[in-house]
Amino acid sequence: MNAPATHQLPVVVIGAGPVGLAAAAHLVERGLEPLVLEAGPSAGTAVRDWAHVRLFSPWAEVTDPAAEKLLAPTGWVRPDGGTYPTGGDWAEQYLQPLADVLGDKIRYGATVTGVARAGRDRIVDADRDEQPFTVHIELADGREERISARAVIDASGTWSIPSPIGADGLPALGEKAAADRISYRVPDLRDPLVRARYAGRRTAVVGSGASAFTALASLADLAEEEPGTHAAWVLRRGIGANTFGGGEADQLPARGALGLRAKVAVEAGHASAVTGFRTQAVERDGDRLVLVAEDGRHLDPVDEVVVLTGFRPDLSFLSEVRLGLDERLQTPTALAPLIDPNVHSCGTVYPHGVNELAHPEQDLYLVGMKSYGRAPTFLALTGYEQVRSIAAALAGDRDAAERVELTLPETGVCGGAGLYDAPDTAAQGGEGGGCCGAPSTLQIDVVTPAATSGGC
Repeated sequence: MNAPATHQLPVVVIGAGPVGLAAAAHLVERGLEPLVLEAGPSAGTAVRDWAHVRLFSPWAEVTDPAAEKLLAPTGWVRPDGGTYPTGGDWAEQYLQPLADVLGDKIRYGATVTGVARAGRDRIVDADRDEQPFTVHIELADGREERISARAVIDASGTWSIPSPIGADGLPALGEKAAADRISYRVPDLRDPLVRARYAGRRTAVVGSGASAFTALASLADLAEEEPGTHAAWVLRRGIGANTFGGGEADQLPARGALGLRAKVAVEAGHASAVTGFRTQAVERDGDRLVLVAEDGRHLDPVDEVVVLTGFRPDLSFLSEVRLGLDERLQTPTALAPLIDPNVHSCGTVYPHGVNELAHPEQDLYLVGMKSYGRAPTFLALTGYEQVRSIAAALAGDRDAAERVELTLPETGVCGGAGLYDAPDTAAQGGEGGGCCGAPSTLQIDVVTPAATSGGC
């Protein structure tokens, strides 16, 4: 029997997270057939891992228009657009209902292990673009399959590969051996077993972003109830005006509130900041761990380490396709200058689509968090615009693909997850021009560890 023509094959979408499901919705809207491959047992598997964490963005900014159209006939109504969902809310009240509507267009327990062109490894040029993609998957029971696809949209995110503690981007010496005492996720202190791991103990929190703020705020709350609970906040940089974000002047009120909670944790003595500390090694001290910096400094022993230094994309299963990636950020080459954190503030990124996301391999796209590689700033709405543009391009509507249809909120393009207790009235920030707002003035105590074994 002859193989079906390439145009009759499905578009394979890798990952049933927010952007992957949005991609499927836009493909359906365009009359194209999606097949979503999800390694986990349900929609939003990665999001469910941080179910206890609240988003910075409200409901109005985390649902996709094409997805809402699919959901409407079921009677689904978007929650109050001005409220902030947790990861659990997002998964249960939006992602899973959307996945249920898509039905058998999603396969769960299907881990993608490779993507290639049929009969062509990455070296072969001949008739390459005319060949369908072959997507290799491993099922939960260990069976393997190969699926043919007309295009591939990789929305697998970066959640599976957290960055290590080592300042050079590699695991610190001894980091792997100390894995039983190291976590790379914001701890869910609602879980009694997790709570017992940190209660009354000393924890090193490594990182300077929103996830670190979340962990510091959570541990400070625990310290109010469990004496002896303390966090050593390990920063590679020094303390500056922007360390805690924009505070009350932040145009993302949820993010500003989170930064202020972390600041309070330090000022209340529940956390001490250790600055300029670039970890080189993790050493054992009995049942505890000692972090050693590149300059030879040692921290006092800690019971646990929470490493929140970002994430990076898994490119291993894309080794036989031709990617055009920036050598630093591991993001599509044309996108990199727009999101480079070495150059741009969060407020200077603008919506983008198929042109910025193209690779030398035709009809292969990395979208969502994965498209940002190692860059830390991403907004769900931006991902939804990405897949709208790509679906239009695959449907042959180049005008729509190249037209920007997203109007970003005044908060700009900054996004992410953070612990946030919504105030009665959320201020929209001060007069700062960018989404990051004007920084608040900080005055905190910084502890410098001694060169050998002094404490923090």
